Amino acid sequence: MSTNAFYENKVILVTGGAGSVGTELVRTLLEFNPRDLVLIDTNEGAVYDLEQDLRSRRLSTFIADVRDKERIEPLFEGVDLVFHLAGLKNLPMCEYNPCEAVKTNIEGTNNVIDACLRGNVEKLIFTSTGKAVKPTTVYGASKLLAERLLALANTKHQDQGTIFASVRFGNVLGSRGSVLPLFKRQIAKGGPVTVTHEDMVRPGILMSEALKLITRVAELARGGEVFILKMRLLRIMELAKVMIEELAPKYGYDCDAIKTDVIGIKVGEKLREELMTESEQQRAYETNDMVVIAPELKELAHIREFYRDSASRGDITPYVKSDLAFANRTDIKRLLKHLGYL
Repeated sequence: MSTNAFYENKVILVTGGAGSVGTELVRTLLEFNPRDLVLIDTNEGAVYDLEQDLRSRRLSTFIADVRDKERIEPLFEGVDLVFHLAGLKNLPMCEYNPCEAVKTNIEGTNNVIDACLRGNVEKLIFTSTGKAVKPTTVYGASKLLAERLLALANTKHQDQGTIFASVRFGNVLGSRGSVLPLFKRQIAKGGPVTVTHEDMVRPGILMSEALKLITRVAELARGGEVFILKMRLLRIMELAKVMIEELAPKYGYDCDAIKTDVIGIKVGEKLREELMTESEQQRAYETNDMVVIAPELKELAHIREFYRDSASRGDITPYVKSDLAFANRTDIKRLLKHLGYL
């Protein structure tokens, strides 16, 4: 079945649909000809702007908070597929406002799970993060617990209940909160460009790749899996230097005049983010473009059997040790050009 055919004539709901990833996902899903696309978000201005931009009769928008169970439950009635993107994502904000992170990322996710089960939703796909692996921050811990809640939800009404699965992203490059727009603004002002640490490394994913992954996962998910796209690693200092070299002349500056300023890592931040734990590696399976972590719960053992027949175990050690192929300067320039920075 093609991706278009899978989504055609379905009712799809997107939480956090007015965010940077949510907005692009909504645009993509509308191209698949769904019967109706329901968007919920708390950002009134962003919802209005997107609604006015798209002007689609198939798009229904609602100002609603996943924390408010009574508000969101009626919106899930008659829905076939749910993409759960709503959440607090800013690492320092979550660190200094942990109760808010718990209310949105954990309690809010639990509300969405309950709404899906009550509404007999076919599948829910949750967007998680590599920071959920051995978490050292409130944000990462909240996402890990949300992943666990989703896996456990698959054990309820297994014969006819909702299928829940998660997608772990790296940094979605160019999205709101990523370093690319920050570096661009700093270069436009003549610097300095702020880098947290000279050895900081992050797995990067293009928005187009993220959208491809999440829409494919909705087709593939059997229940309780965590899907990880194969990503290349970015040395953040190298990224900053390439951006300075390429962008400084466009803003009238000599690239040598714009300095980089190492400001120190944030509380709980890792120099390198792992994509899975050693335990998860033992139940991970590989396809051409992603790694699938089968659920650990004994009630979902049949899911692991499915992947034993349909995917390869392979050598996935690099996904634990974070020594995937690094993007070189040519790769970075190509990336920046693709994103419209060059």
